[in-house]
Amino acid sequence: MKGKLLGIFTVLVVLCTYLAFATATPWWDLSTSKFLQPGNIQNLLNRLSLFGVLGIGVAFVIITSGIDLSIGSTVCLCGVLLSIFLRVDYQPAAYFGVVQVVATDRMFVLDGEVPQLSSGATVRYTGGVGSGLVLTVDSAATKNGRTEFKVTQALSRDEKGGRIVIAVPVVGLQTSESTTADLPADSEAEVGDQLQLFKADGAVTTQKVTQLVSEPTSTRVTLAKDPGAKYQTDAFAVVLKRTQRMSIPLAVLTVLLIATGLGLIHGLLVTKVKLQPFVVTLCALLIYRGLSRWLTSDNPAGFGELQSVLGPVASGRVGVIFRGQEMVFGIPIPFFLLTAIGVVAAVFLGRTIWGRYLLALGRNEEAARFSGINTGRVTLMAYVICTVLAAVGGMLSALDSTSVSPSSFGNAFELYAIAAAVLGGCSLRGGEGSILGVVIGTAVMQVLNNLIMLLQIPQTLEYTIIGSVILIGVTGDEFVRRAAAKRRLRQSAG
Repeated sequence: MKGKLLGIFTVLVVLCTYLAFATATPWWDLSTSKFLQPGNIQNLLNRLSLFGVLGIGVAFVIITSGIDLSIGSTVCLCGVLLSIFLRVDYQPAAYFGVVQVVATDRMFVLDGEVPQLSSGATVRYTGGVGSGLVLTVDSAATKNGRTEFKVTQALSRDEKGGRIVIAVPVVGLQTSESTTADLPADSEAEVGDQLQLFKADGAVTTQKVTQLVSEPTSTRVTLAKDPGAKYQTDAFAVVLKRTQRMSIPLAVLTVLLIATGLGLIHGLLVTKVKLQPFVVTLCALLIYRGLSRWLTSDNPAGFGELQSVLGPVASGRVGVIFRGQEMVFGIPIPFFLLTAIGVVAAVFLGRTIWGRYLLALGRNEEAARFSGINTGRVTLMAYVICTVLAAVGGMLSALDSTSVSPSSFGNAFELYAIAAAVLGGCSLRGGEGSILGVVIGTAVMQVLNNLIMLLQIPQTLEYTIIGSVILIGVTGDEFVRRAAAKRRLRQSAG
């Protein structure tokens, strides 16, 4: 194993040295090297961190002589789930479903009793063909558990569906250093909510509430932006309450629990149903990709306003080199996470009984079983670790990319992870592997990717290079295995 580590580390050094000189103009002036620019090194470290987490996860499965082809789709699914769990919605504090609109009578029929409606109130009708109508209530009454009210304006056609929200008049919209507006004291607005302003002619704008002062007869709100002079007179407002589906810790924990469940399913199908890992994870690849596209209706999924809060976790830097107040070079925050995961994984694999069980299982499953090792439980553990780390990598990748395109996000990530593990010394036959080797193998893969970009090699050759690297790694592993077997045979004969 030490020989493999030294070999792959030598390859990494040679690649970095070559790129440093190949991207310099002239070649001996390293200060002009594109490869050695701080921004490029930062991006390399960031990609190393994201893919290194995936590589460490798949290494546990490969050590047991298994394989996981679903990593890319798991990455996509976990990114999509995180965006769904953290979705922020803005809805009116109170709205009422419309059962029917009778145009000839200028009448709306609402589901349920709405005592707030009274003559002179202003309402906004949305969701129907005539969406966005601003109407004035003429009269209202409750009949048979439903509310019927007539409006002063003429209606163009009968409709069904939609909803009614009660609007409040905006008083004293002012713009100086900040834009403020006065609302009735019972408007229920809070900091972080949105204020939807509209006019009778259909004009509408939405602004975030950044500050709020409660007064005896009104509530003064400060808006994030100036909505414009047209809203300073005869404008109405609806308070849109901010609701976040889950807190950030709960959302992350839920994604990790789901990933744990997926890992258990993989492991149970392999150990109890006796399906081949290749078949199980190939089917999972297709299932998770399709599920991601269905959950998002095949539309990109993002994090909206929470991107500014969560984004630095995946793309932030810890400054190391500064020029005055400007940071010249910083270590990406995910690199520290990779370091922590790598240390824990290395200790687990090399210093615990469960790590030795993993290696023994990969070398000879039958012998491991006869020696008293619960091989099924160890296999389950390996697949759970793999999917959980894929979930961690997926959440970080999604935050780093700011959005997830479910049809393509995470494509071929499993190839990078498997290639990194194989290059790092993990044998596809199982029973052998090193966490440090996986990290170095990941670095080699990312430097190769950087080489394609910096030397302007066609991107269409990217997968060709990845496939060639995997083939070279597997071939090298086979030659090393044969040489070791011959050496042991000579030693036993002598």
